[in-house]
Amino acid sequence: MDYRKEFVVKPDARVSLDRVDPLFSQIAYSNHEIGERIEKNRDRIADQQLRIYAERRHSVLIVLQGIDAAGKDSVVKHILSAMNPMSCTVTAFKVPTPEEAAHDFLWRHHKVTPGKGWVSIFNRSHYEAVLVERVHKLVPKKVWSKRYGMINAFEKLLHRNGTTVIKLFLHISKQEQIRRFKDRLDDPNKRWKISEDDYTERALWDDYTQAYEDALSKTSTARAPWYVVPSDRKLVRNFVVSEIIADALDELKISRPKPTVDLDAIRKKYHEAQES
Repeated sequence: MDYRKEFVVKPDARVSLDRVDPLFSQIAYSNHEIGERIEKNRDRIADQQLRIYAERRHSVLIVLQGIDAAGKDSVVKHILSAMNPMSCTVTAFKVPTPEEAAHDFLWRHHKVTPGKGWVSIFNRSHYEAVLVERVHKLVPKKVWSKRYGMINAFEKLLHRNGTTVIKLFLHISKQEQIRRFKDRLDDPNKRWKISEDDYTERALWDDYTQAYEDALSKTSTARAPWYVVPSDRKLVRNFVVSEIIADALDELKISRPKPTVDLDAIRKKYHEAQES
């Protein structure tokens, strides 16, 4: 199965999240097989990242979005940790600082997009400007409604500059979210994640669903498509994410750069050094 084709939001398609199974019940692999495939994909991702870094012509931006407890942090930990931090950055976007709020909504994001040879991961992203700010009415509709076009133009600019944009929406059910909230209460290692906002935001579930459906529908383009990743089962989520990212990086077809030195001369110096 081509998981990018399976879960991609086609340009101009209207997304209805209630039609997407967050369990992905029809997956054909056992948990053991899924685990093995994840490890192979992690190796593929690591190899391609090394090629991107060595070649220094391409860059990659991975955008992670999802409602609270969808698993954004876990994806970074379990899948994207396969990347070498020497050429990879992770940015988690919180409430804008006074300096950030004094600029346009894309300013704080643009300055941390990846340079040539680098991979950047956005844990939440510029899409908060048409999600949180819309749902909480922090800006009027006449403002946020124009931002979809600005976002598309921003991602078009990145694409023209050699950046591959991979956007992943981690889709969970309302029932799974409350179960994960309980896990945080029960697990001492997760209690630090607990916030009163989790429950106040949950009351806005339908508003967020509408905002996400609009964002996915209006900003999935051929150059920067959205993928709706079924995320109720963590292992399946990690597998689908790893498949999509590994396949997208493979598609860049980056060869290992050729040596810039005379290898025979270097070998000769090596043997001379051994004999001295």
